[in-house]
Amino acid sequence: MAVLLDLDGTLYAGEEAVPGAADTLAALRDRDTTLRFLTNTDSRPPEAVLEELAGYGFDVAPDELFTPIVAAEQLLEGLPDVRLHTLVAPDVRSHFARFGGAPPYTHVLIGDCREALDYAALDKSFRALRGGAELVALQRGRYYKRADGDHVDAGAVVAGLEYAAGVEATVVGKPSADFFALCLRSADATAEDSIVVGDDVSTDIAGGRAAGLRTVLVRTGKYADAPDGADGDADYVIDSIADLPGLLDELK
Repeated sequence: MAVLLDLDGTLYAGEEAVPGAADTLAALRDRDTTLRFLTNTDSRPPEAVLEELAGYGFDVAPDELFTPIVAAEQLLEGLPDVRLHTLVAPDVRSHFARFGGAPPYTHVLIGDCREALDYAALDKSFRALRGGAELVALQRGRYYKRADGDHVDAGAVVAGLEYAAGVEATVVGKPSADFFALCLRSADATAEDSIVVGDDVSTDIAGGRAAGLRTVLVRTGKYADAPDGADGDADYVIDSIADLPGLLDELK
């Protein structure tokens, strides 16, 4: 069995690990469970996410972490003659430097761009799309949570470019079914024998179901913002990640 675990809101919330999360990971590893750690974080490269997880007390191997950056690299590597224009976080650009090239661009990649976004950057992306480039989004989240509250996410930029250029983005992060399929392939696992655990009905649960996985919704993180009846969208609902080993015992 492979267990795909969301990070923010599932393993940690705010500045603290969810109580019992470390014990749950230890219990899963004792069972020789194949683990993959999923996040839509695209403001930092995977190596920075690994450092953050270590700070919470979670020991995660590089090949266990799956982010939109990893998924986008895999997508672009499979395409011929890519000439990429990026509107992403500065710390992420180096991951896509090998796909750079002169206009006309074949693809425009949009991600967390809070540090790079201004009218000129937005307009350059728009003009590349009008010139025939395809729009690829690392993710299209509506908002993300921080200790000081909610903040607008990259989905607003993606939606604006779709509207202005009359195109539709290929999304490589959650809830794209392709994201989960690529993650399962990296784990040498099948959807039928795997589960995804997360706090967000619109990404973790919807994406997992679209990819054919069993889904577990935790009542932490973004669960507080879920609409009435959201529990019915998941196959299973637990109070927190600490209850996952018990649920897996029941599913045997």
